[in-house]
Amino acid sequence: MNVAAPHRRGLTAVIAAAAALLVGGIIAGSSFLDRLMTLLPPVPGARAAAGFVAIVAIGAFVWLFVHLSDLARARSRRAALEQTMRGEVSCGIRSRMLVRSLNELLPEGSREVQLARRYSIVVDPSGISFWNGGRRPRRAIHFPWREVRNIRSDTIVVGTSLVPVLVMRVRRGGTSVELPIMLGTERPGSFALSEAPFYAVVRSWKAKHRDALRAEGLDLSPTTAPTSLGRSRSQLALR
Repeated sequence: MNVAAPHRRGLTAVIAAAAALLVGGIIAGSSFLDRLMTLLPPVPGARAAAGFVAIVAIGAFVWLFVHLSDLARARSRRAALEQTMRGEVSCGIRSRMLVRSLNELLPEGSREVQLARRYSIVVDPSGISFWNGGRRPRRAIHFPWREVRNIRSDTIVVGTSLVPVLVMRVRRGGTSVELPIMLGTERPGSFALSEAPFYAVVRSWKAKHRDALRAEGLDLSPTTAPTSLGRSRSQLALR
């Protein structure tokens, strides 16, 4: 049986229900507005206002459809990775800061790293890898444990809120950068992980990092206390 089939069936049911509610609301609302308009004197721009409301409703439906499709792909990807990989799978939320930092590590002329809105992260004995795709995951980039200098927790500003991020310092080819990774889930209506679930992932990654370095006979990097990422980098832009 296809592991993604239950997710697709669930997504189809949710989208069908949302579409039915939207269409029903538009139909019911339009009849009500028609009756109301007959009782009111003519007002210039009434049709423009009704058109604007319809455009907003259609835009909201399109956004909902795209958002649910992204989440369905992320769930399918997780299921496929959990069946084929022997590591811990987490969900990440894309940010411009993370994508920019990843591309700073690439040699000149290399193809830029691209991440899905909800991408997957696999942490296994070989290192940490970032994945896109759906039922057939595609690896975007991979970091062996020897390239990972340290892992710590921090917070970053998103709008007016402080959101926890996992900060991983990586050194490759003489370039050292910090990767601010915002962790999330593939569930509708959820955003970033916080509190106990977030810190459980941080502790797990740090433990795997220590075990991998010991297995290779490498020195452990000193523990780095949480510090601010700096005001110039604190505004996290999401796409």
